[in-house]
Amino acid sequence: MPWALLPLALALLVLTGCNALNPLCGSSRPAPAISSLSPNTLTLAQVQQGFLLTVNGSDFVASSVVVINGKTLRTTVPSSHQLQVTITTDVISAAGTAKVTVNTPSGTSGDLGCTSGGTTSARTLTIT
Repeated sequence: MPWALLPLALALLVLTGCNALNPLCGSSRPAPAISSLSPNTLTLAQVQQGFLLTVNGSDFVASSVVVINGKTLRTTVPSSHQLQVTITTDVISAAGTAKVTVNTPSGTSGDLGCTSGGTTSARTLTIT
């Protein structure tokens, strides 16, 4: 490497949260986002039978999980835009509302100044 480029290379290494510019952030994971729940309302009878909820959004990866009212559920990841979980009475036992989030654990590059993973804003699921 030409010595003139060394300050630029060092500056890239200390940038925090700048994955596009930090070449060492290859193992970082994107922060997930929820755009909608499908459906966003269901009946308690559906929950009692075991209901498949679809979470639509972006930047989902294999390690992303759906969390309902603080309980992490076994999650299927059909694509980077969709997650699926089965909701049972173990998760929701009465009519009302539930808070749904998606969590993606951080990758292995957090110590390199890279942002990685995160938890979405909560969406409301209504149970009638």
